[in-house]
Parts: sequence; structure tokens; C-alpha cells
Amino acid sequence: MKRLISIAALVILALSVTACSKEDAAPVEESQAVEAEVPEAAAETMESSVAATESLELVEESAAEAEPEDQAIVLAQADDPAAGRVWKFKEGEHYNRFPSTAGRWGSADKIEVTEVFMYSCPHCYDLESFINPWAENKDPNVRFLRIPAIFNQLAALHAQLYYTEIFLGQAGKLKDPAAFREMVFQEYHRRGNRLTSETAIQRLFARVGVSEEDFNRTWNSFEVDQALRRARQMAINYGVKSVPMIVVNGKYTTDAGHAGSYPKLIEVIDELTVREGLR
Repeated sequence: MKRLISIAALVILALSVTACSKEDAAPVEESQAVEAEVPEAAAETMESSVAATESLELVEESAAEAEPEDQAIVLAQADDPAAGRVWKFKEGEHYNRFPSTAGRWGSADKIEVTEVFMYSCPHCYDLESFINPWAENKDPNVRFLRIPAIFNQLAALHAQLYYTEIFLGQAGKLKDPAAFREMVFQEYHRRGNRLTSETAIQRLFARVGVSEEDFNRTWNSFEVDQALRRARQMAINYGVKSVPMIVVNGKYTTDAGHAGSYPKLIEVIDELTVREGLR
């Protein structure tokens, strides 16, 4: 009995050190007012960093054709190539399947892997050294994107920072988006700069050569506003309660707690993308 209690305690501890939950997210102090309020409207289709003017797509499976009655009975052969494979990871243990397709950000031309994250989450920062090399070397048929979780006012401000970063990068105004992303994490987790105001965020962009005019235009743009609306809706679709969270093709969800470690999480992602590629 003591051994079972010890094992349960270890599992709970492992889960607690690999994710930031809504309850863990620290609220903005009253003296640090957030200047940009994000509307709580329904998500709208928009030009994003990975897809243009696309609606969420649900995948349906066609019914199998009935065999003629006069044919001899033969052993069924699996139509799904994935059915004959031996898989390392198990549903319900290393990953979970949504009850129904939860939707995708982009089109169905590629397998979509989504990381739901927050800049203020230390576990999201820890995941960077594993997910970034994977993203650089992923299969060309896999699309990787990130969606910021918006648990509180500070997270909403950082989500606006993220999409400003994305669209400035697309416009060529932010020369090295990857380096800037690392810079944001460093500011928050290493230098104690919590980036609690639009002014503090604008100064960060200025340090990498983004003009105040370009920053203001993008920060207050229709594109950023629509991206924030859609991020909120996708988080609802995915039932996001903690980060970092990985969603594969709008069907599966996993994280380091379920996988067992960050390296194992990458393995789970790869296996799930292989499964989807065989369909």
C-alpha cells in the first residue's frame, strides 16, 4: 500500500513540474495596468503565419462498402496501413484523443502540430531546446505552429506581443524572429523583466531595430486582433487548462507529463504524425 501511495505521489509530482496551469498563471498586479484589452468575441478566419483565409476543417470518415452476399467469406484485411503497425506509445497513457475533431488552424494540405504556450511559463521555456530542433528538421509534410494561451491579463498582453512578433517577421521588419523569441523568454525568466505594459514591450522591439511606427501599426492592426480572437477560440476547442500542450492534427493531445519527459514528448509527436501520414 505504501508503495502504491509513493508511486502515485511521484506521478503527481512529475505532472506538476512539466506544465503551467491556469491556477499557476500569476495575475498582473493592480499597479501594472494592461493597456490593450482583447475582446471576447467569437473567432474569425484570417491570414495567419501558417494559412490564409481558411476555415476550421473537420475530418469525416466514409462508410465501408458492403460486400456482395454471393462472395466467399474471407479474412478481413486492414484498409488502414497504420493498423498493422506496432506502436510504441498508447492512447490514454502517453496521449489522448479528442472525442471529436477539435479543428485545425491551417488547411488540410499538411499534418498540423500545434504548441499551446505562454511566454511566462518556465516549462514552455524548457521545451524550447527540444521543440525548436525538431521543428527545424521535421518532415516537410508537417506544419508546426504555436498558439498563445490567454489565461489572464498578462498572458493576453504577451499573446499580443507574440502576434506582433509574427506579423513584423512576415513583413521583414523583424530580422530574426527566432532570436527575438529567445530574447523574450530571457527577459522574463532570466532578467526579471515581466513585460507588463505596451511601453515595455515596445522598448524590447526597439532594441532589435523595429521602429516605433512599425511597432504601433502592427500592435494595433486588424491582423493581430483577429489572430488573438482565433487563438482564444482554438484554446476553447482544445480545452486548454495547462501549457505547454501539444495538439496533433486537431485529433490528439499530449504533453511532457503524459509522455514522460521532453525527449519522449518529441517521440510521441513523431509517432502521431506518422499515424496521421498513413491515413
